[in-house]
Amino acid sequence: MDRRIKFRHLDAFSAIARARSFKAAAEQLHLTQPAISKTLKELEDILGVVVMERSRSGVSLTPEGEVFLQFAEHSTAALRQGLRSVRGAGVGAGVLRVGALPSVAASLLPAAAIAFVQTSSETLLEVHEGPHHDLTARLRSGGLDLMVGRLGNPETMVGLSFQQLYSEQVVIVAAAGSPALGVTDFAALDGFRVLYPPKDSAIRPLVARLLISQGVPLFHNRIETASPAFGRAVVLADHATVWVISKGVVAADIANGTLVPLEIDMSATLGAVGIMSRAEEVPPVATRSFSKILNELC
Repeated sequence: MDRRIKFRHLDAFSAIARARSFKAAAEQLHLTQPAISKTLKELEDILGVVVMERSRSGVSLTPEGEVFLQFAEHSTAALRQGLRSVRGAGVGAGVLRVGALPSVAASLLPAAAIAFVQTSSETLLEVHEGPHHDLTARLRSGGLDLMVGRLGNPETMVGLSFQQLYSEQVVIVAAAGSPALGVTDFAALDGFRVLYPPKDSAIRPLVARLLISQGVPLFHNRIETASPAFGRAVVLADHATVWVISKGVVAADIANGTLVPLEIDMSATLGAVGIMSRAEEVPPVATRSFSKILNELC
């Protein structure tokens, strides 16, 4: 182990890799952009390899960076857990940080959160909503204690374990009264604006595979978004818009009749939703308690 490598090097490297931006990573770590750039340069000089490529489009990991990121995040996660355990967080006190995809945050998580705070009042519960790639990266690095959402692609699940709670499929919805409600196949959606999952969302590969199997190209008239608030506002305001989204996000809207699923077969998008945690790590009491509540609710 090269003793020149410090925690600040690993933390800065992981933050830049997660944010894919020096500016965003610097803001997250409360540093200046020159300071975080200098820290990464120090790490690369110590390692003797370039771990990140900089371009006008942003930051991308080199093959060496991809390998080193896994070990860097495991190291920082282990250190953070050790610090929390020493300070008492491992025995039921402190903070429990739960990451949730929008579909879970809108459906399962509220009941789980209420049940948890009623039985574990000494633990502060933090709920963080976000895209799959961001939340899994934060979970690996120790920024989250557990995550609830869809099972991701293999590359997003490195270092994580998964326990299935239930299955959920993607739906295409439109506002009540929209002319899109008569559409029964993907090709006919070309005449409508489509709110489509972004590249880092868990459901994007499922929808993409379904389109390919139907011989339908990626919608040219799409807006890519992972925001439930934005999606709901647009599709209700514009009857010429349809929304491709996990059913859990819009379950309440479907139940009250404001949004209606199109009669397009989406059964191929059915996927597992469950609890993700760091593999080979003994979870503290609060984490186990929250997981137990999730299982009981399901």
